[in-house]
Amino acid sequence: MSESATRERYAAAASAPEAALCCPVSYDPQFLKAIPTEVIEKDYGCGDPSKYLKPGETVLDLGSGTGKICFIASQVVGPTGKVIGVDMLDDMIEVARRNAPVVAEKIGHSNVEFRKGRIQDLALDLEALNQELKKNPIADAASYLAADDLAGDLRLKNPLIASDSIDVVVSNCVLNLVESRMKRQLFEEIFRVLNKGGRAVISDIVADEEIPEHLENDPHLWSGCISGAYTEEGFLKAFEEAGFYGIEILKRDEDPWQTVEGIEFRSVTIQAWKGKQGPCFERNQAVVYNGPFLKVLDDDGHAMERGKRYAVCDKTFNLYKKAPYADSFSFIDPLTNIPLEEAIPFDCSPTDIRHPKETKGQGYNATTEASNCRDAGDCC
Repeated sequence: MSESATRERYAAAASAPEAALCCPVSYDPQFLKAIPTEVIEKDYGCGDPSKYLKPGETVLDLGSGTGKICFIASQVVGPTGKVIGVDMLDDMIEVARRNAPVVAEKIGHSNVEFRKGRIQDLALDLEALNQELKKNPIADAASYLAADDLAGDLRLKNPLIASDSIDVVVSNCVLNLVESRMKRQLFEEIFRVLNKGGRAVISDIVADEEIPEHLENDPHLWSGCISGAYTEEGFLKAFEEAGFYGIEILKRDEDPWQTVEGIEFRSVTIQAWKGKQGPCFERNQAVVYNGPFLKVLDDDGHAMERGKRYAVCDKTFNLYKKAPYADSFSFIDPLTNIPLEEAIPFDCSPTDIRHPKETKGQGYNATTEASNCRDAGDCC
């Protein structure tokens, strides 16, 4: 399915509201007070990823439309944070840019900007490309090839969004509008622009069954966030394949937004993290899965049973200390610290039990008095 149906429908929706393009979503009313009615009426979505943001973060909103999520995010991250909206439609960007000063005056700070680009190609600045093409219009095959080289040069030297520059990528019911053949690149681009330790918080429509070809080829259903939707499992898989870890469903609507030929379409909000890449080193650390399940399987295929201490590399040890894992594990440092520069490589392929003497030291043979209990009452 081409972008043309999506472009036409959303360009029209920038001029006149279209209720069929969005699910009912409740936003925090305190943030809506500063946003002009025009923005709210002409912005479309199926969730609110902005509620998961934190002060001071740099946020990228994919398919930012008229800017509602950006303007909410601006207030959440505050004056020390930054918000960038990316959209490919001039009509949407015009509304967003025109209202940005209005919002800034009301909230007391200006930290939002809107850039023109395709969310599956976040390196290419479409406005910069347009300016260059006005100087050298495409008139024949040679100039077409030159324009293609120019686009590649812009991606490399002046990217729309630089690699490793964003704390949080958000999106609100836009990813499923991207052509199927470009969806893998879309997730790779989200991964590229996030810094190490950054995360994606994406709200979108998913299907509970595979979508048949005749529905995929319906341009009205495609532009309406229906026929381009991932299945529930496929959406999570797309994050996995791009290299994300700690993928979790933050919100899943119980009732479907729409049902088409028996297939239910509902809104979900997914959070996924970047940062598990890198070498593994042995520092005699261990983790214990606290439960409540008998066994869990992590993103690297390690199965861990409740209550057992497992050998992990330094990278995994520190990842598990952070969200979203921290509350699920207990952490055991070695009695004698091994400096990272002295650590040897760790083989992460097996899932091995860590014997207590590995963390205490083979020569550990202490005998101590009973420690004081920290909780009130008797120790035994």
